[in-house]
Amino acid sequence: MTILQALNSYYDRMAGRGEAEPPGYSREKISYAILLTPEGAVADVQDVRVPNEKGKFVPSLMNVPAAKKRASGIAPNKLWDKTAYVLGVTAGEDKRTAREHEAFKTAHEVLLANAEDAGLLALRRFLEGWTPEQFDENPHFTDEMKDANVVFRLDGVREYIHDYDRPAARALVTSVPHGEADDLCLVTGERGTAARLHPSIKGVRGAQSSGASLVSFNLDAFTSYGKEQGANAPVSEEATARYGAALNRMLDKGSRNRIQVGDTTTVFWADARGANAEAADAADAFAAMFLEPPTDKEEATNLKAQLEAVAKGLPASTLNPKLNPGTRFYILGLAPNAARLSVRFWYDGTFGDLERLIREHWRDMAIVPPPKVWPPSAWHLLIETAAQHKGENIPPLLGGELMRAILNGTRYPRSLMSAILIRIRAEQGDVSSMRAAILRGILTREARLSSDNPKEVPVALDEQDTNPAYRLGRWFAELEAIQQHALPGLNATIRDQFYSSASSAPARTFPVLIRNAMNHLAGLRKDGKAGGHEKRLEAIIAGVEHGLPRSLRIEDQARFAIGYYHQRASRFAKSPDTNEIAQGEETT
Repeated sequence: MTILQALNSYYDRMAGRGEAEPPGYSREKISYAILLTPEGAVADVQDVRVPNEKGKFVPSLMNVPAAKKRASGIAPNKLWDKTAYVLGVTAGEDKRTAREHEAFKTAHEVLLANAEDAGLLALRRFLEGWTPEQFDENPHFTDEMKDANVVFRLDGVREYIHDYDRPAARALVTSVPHGEADDLCLVTGERGTAARLHPSIKGVRGAQSSGASLVSFNLDAFTSYGKEQGANAPVSEEATARYGAALNRMLDKGSRNRIQVGDTTTVFWADARGANAEAADAADAFAAMFLEPPTDKEEATNLKAQLEAVAKGLPASTLNPKLNPGTRFYILGLAPNAARLSVRFWYDGTFGDLERLIREHWRDMAIVPPPKVWPPSAWHLLIETAAQHKGENIPPLLGGELMRAILNGTRYPRSLMSAILIRIRAEQGDVSSMRAAILRGILTREARLSSDNPKEVPVALDEQDTNPAYRLGRWFAELEAIQQHALPGLNATIRDQFYSSASSAPARTFPVLIRNAMNHLAGLRKDGKAGGHEKRLEAIIAGVEHGLPRSLRIEDQARFAIGYYHQRASRFAKSPDTNEIAQGEETT
């Protein structure tokens, strides 16, 4: 199923929950409502703004007739608009204001010519008698209203004049001009009026606040046979309204179907047609936990158990019977591209397939000892690439590349490996458990998908692994342990000063480290504490053939980091026979 078809289908589920506006309508920011008498006089002006989390009053979101897309032209909206169009007033000096107001009046003179509804008649009469000069004369209007969006309501009536629940207004908003409903819609396969312009999509981080187009044709190179705009790929106005409403509502701030994966704004949803609504909701919640950790503690606890079950190879349905492997599931990643949107990734499959891909992803990244947060979300992985662990510092494009690899079961991006190694070097050799897991996942998946099938990177410390880079990482960790044992209480170790050069140019760095380690071992021998270190060094060095390499490729630098992590972690592993203190001292 295509992206637009999936969104068009999901609209029904959202509309059924009251989460999406009706066809022909869009959700816009409205600040004031002008109350009219049946004769068209202004009875009052109602402030419909609402307080935000900081206590500041902001426009409320309201379903109104779909906003017109206007870049530089003049295009009035139906039954509502900003004050420049509706009242002919603006806070600044704008030479277009008079023309905008005249366009609004002219359009509604035609639109309301045959109106019989009391509200529509009141609006027509108001516009017939209104002049911009009345704004300053009428006590109901204030300068604060200028340039805000306004709607109309008949005094004493609960519904707004434009409301979808008012049949007369709905007919004006959704009516199709005679003879224009004969285009074949590529989304629904039904006849309808092809939309010339597709809806503006709002809420994608980095895109224009006024919205950006998911579908557009603005250059001759994008057109076919001289067709203009939407005629190049006809989608009915109803279908464009439906997919636009569904996507915009999922992109709303606070939406349960929206998360941020790096610089990619991601939405996800389950198709309830092939399963009941409970199964679809459960699938939505599971995917949200995988993509980004929830903030609610109880929800996080419940979903974490399901994730852990999947990580162990069990179906998530073993803990949540509502999860149906056959439920259709979609994930869409969007990023800004000038005034348009770029699709970074698109997943269309069953929930069971998604489970399998996630399980493969976690299996590739498994490492011992594991990170404290396991299994990790996509956000937990990406944040390891960011300076100061801040989301805004995640490298551009990386989120989309990572998600494509996970959802398609393909190789992880090499840029992820580079980003992790850069952070390790920048942070003086901080090979955290999560970073080691990411590096192992990249190498393991490449090995699994490679035709020559090289040996995989070990999950836990493997003393039999003879890979030179892995051995060098272990060797470096043991040299650090010797230094810490000989000089307890150090604020900085060889890791802080030499990790970067040791992991990239071993032949230049290791001789210096070895000489210093020999001096430390000489002191430890006097106290009878060198035996354990010497045995480990002997075992590690025995596996390093052909001497020290002059340089290590990026893949070998990753193996170096994993070897370092495994060897270092083994020092602190509890065993029945040995207890090691935090400084790394050992009993022999």
